[in-house]
Amino acid sequence: PSCCRVSTTVSSDFTADERLEIESMKMHKRDLLEDIQKLKMEIDKVMAEVQDFESTEENKVLEKGKQFSSGKKKFNMEPKKGINYLVENKLLERNPQPIAEFLYKEEGLNKTAIGDYLGEREDLHLQTLKAFVDLHEFSDLNLVQALRQFLWSFRLPGEAQKIDRMMETFATRYCDCNTEVFQSTDTCYILSFAIIMLNTSLHNPNVKDKTPLERFISMNRGINNGGDLPNELLTKLYDSIRNEPFKIPEDDGNDLTHTFFNPDREGWLLKLGGRVKTWKRRWFILTDNCLYYFEYTTDKEPRGIIPLENLCVREVVYARKPYCLELYNPNSRGQKIKACKTETDGRVVEGKHQSYMICAATAEERDTWIESIRASITKDPFYDLVSVRKKKVINQAPQD
Repeated sequence: PSCCRVSTTVSSDFTADERLEIESMKMHKRDLLEDIQKLKMEIDKVMAEVQDFESTEENKVLEKGKQFSSGKKKFNMEPKKGINYLVENKLLERNPQPIAEFLYKEEGLNKTAIGDYLGEREDLHLQTLKAFVDLHEFSDLNLVQALRQFLWSFRLPGEAQKIDRMMETFATRYCDCNTEVFQSTDTCYILSFAIIMLNTSLHNPNVKDKTPLERFISMNRGINNGGDLPNELLTKLYDSIRNEPFKIPEDDGNDLTHTFFNPDREGWLLKLGGRVKTWKRRWFILTDNCLYYFEYTTDKEPRGIIPLENLCVREVVYARKPYCLELYNPNSRGQKIKACKTETDGRVVEGKHQSYMICAATAEERDTWIESIRASITKDPFYDLVSVRKKKVINQAPQD
């Protein structure tokens, strides 16, 4: 056919050398195409590996994110366990500074849980408290402004010793930031308590006797190493609290757990059920002549409330459970104690106990609970904390 003839004629136009050259170019082209194909396959393989790596890394990041959220939830339920979980999963270093920064900066942490963690007595907690307070910048703030910032960053726990440590650390930091204001951290400590008590007096509807300015000034006489603080300073602090109460975290008005300045104690104890005789671990809080118990430290609503009016407390020996105490009504044995509890479906019902059997972890803990319950009716430990400090400051005054 004619096409064959044409191609022969075309190729006959080339010399033998040229024909060889063309053949070699064709082979080179084939080799190049093969190389390109190989490269494409290599690239696809590498891209697949990169994608695998990226998705693995993404999964790791997602996994870490999930673990972090889980750690925060655990922290909000039981603070120590939450921190341990984050440390074990390498999401937090077990050192005061990083833990303090986590507590200070991390969104979504329950402020009661933060206060709970900072209030513990072990060394790590004490150092974390100091690092946490040092993250606050109090320079050029008056004492009320500094207290507003401080008391918003966590929820003060209810126990006197814990509050004492926290306010001591606050006073030290405030005086470090404002060296000219007070003569000693004791002065700052006493006045801080006076301000918090003033806040309670002026803004708590249950307090009928509202502290006037004159009384606030006279209450604080002699606290500046035996001398008086300027009236102008005290008036400014008084007006600030009168015009705007402290905002207390999660204070929704019916939070029974942490009222300021009430005799109280808190901690984990075992409670024997009323109807079903099993021991359950509960978080107990003693305040306002009532014993409240919760399932978790961070619950807003208690599982049960035991008014202590007409009740007595004593140490008891109970089979297989050492360190027990019993709440009972000496006047009406065999009758149910007036108390209430919340059922799992949220209904509030009358308690089923004729007496409450409670178990502590040690003999010492049992004894201090018995003492605290007995004292609860008559005494307020916060005034003790402050009056001891006041005596110390006034007695240190330079004598003429």
